[in-house]
Amino acid sequence: MRAARLHAYRQPLALDEVDEPRVEGPLDVVVRIGAAGLCRTDLHIQEGQWAEKSQVKLPYTPGHENAGWVHEVGSAVTNVAVGDTVIVHPYISCGLCRPCRAGDDMHCLNGSFPGINRDGGFADFLLTSARSVVKLDPSLEPKAIAALADAGLTAIHAVKKAIPVLGPGTRAVVIGAGGLGHIGIQCLKEMTSAEIIVVDPSEPALVLAGELGADRTVRVDGNHVETVRELTDGLGAEAIIDFVGENGAVNDGVAMIRDGGFYYVIGYGENIDIPTIDVISREISFIGNLVGTYNDLEDLMTLTAQGKVSLHTATYPLDAINDAMADLHAGRLRGRGILIPAEA
Repeated sequence: MRAARLHAYRQPLALDEVDEPRVEGPLDVVVRIGAAGLCRTDLHIQEGQWAEKSQVKLPYTPGHENAGWVHEVGSAVTNVAVGDTVIVHPYISCGLCRPCRAGDDMHCLNGSFPGINRDGGFADFLLTSARSVVKLDPSLEPKAIAALADAGLTAIHAVKKAIPVLGPGTRAVVIGAGGLGHIGIQCLKEMTSAEIIVVDPSEPALVLAGELGADRTVRVDGNHVETVRELTDGLGAEAIIDFVGENGAVNDGVAMIRDGGFYYVIGYGENIDIPTIDVISREISFIGNLVGTYNDLEDLMTLTAQGKVSLHTATYPLDAINDAMADLHAGRLRGRGILIPAEA
């Protein structure tokens, strides 16, 4: 099969011919990839930011937002069959350890992460597990929902954490209306009663944000922090949901949060640098978000089936992987980039 492989950090990916994955264990599932989402984490992987944390050996295949059709199943698999349309939860978890039994799938003690520390879905086929696949209606096209496996899952996971904070009369500032942010806006609209203020440097992204439910949009122009302060009566917002986490977004977010507010960190790339006395005196809480649970993914697919969440995408053939990465890096993508294998 063909796969887009990372051979060296800070270098383009290469299209290689590699062996197809095969079922080895009773709960293994091989998925024929119909679409794979492109994530900023893939850029960070290419840049080497995940090298120490993942301990992955190069070359390997990135890609952790995947959907397609079941190609082969292990002897004990009962929840899906060959030919079923599926979306793939990005983490392979055991289901038996304490975090898994508590529904905290992303902190499984025995898990692995295709596209991060093992071969992912920038390929024709992906090896995963029965626990990781969610069966979908066959009418759903993988290219229409693949990025919901991480971008959408991470967005809804963060929004769920913010629900107790965002009652009537509150404000949520969304930093970044791109691949994750545009899904987060829709989840906030459906799941909270907060006023949604979206901050982004791109006018087209802000237009999209307004179409998807943002109550106010603010363009990054040097005065945007003060504009948001004015929109929040000089106090700041109860919740900052930061889908960027770099290029000055964190400093902006800290300046836009009210005392006693909650800062939800989703995007990353730079450090949170705030004096601890400010954290204490202003009682600001910073909350990390790592993808989401299987229940989060099922809830998201329900909202999608109801037409309450839609994914805006730009598609690329798999062999244009480096063009897609360049567009993502340069901010030319509106919504989420989707890679389509030649045989899909």
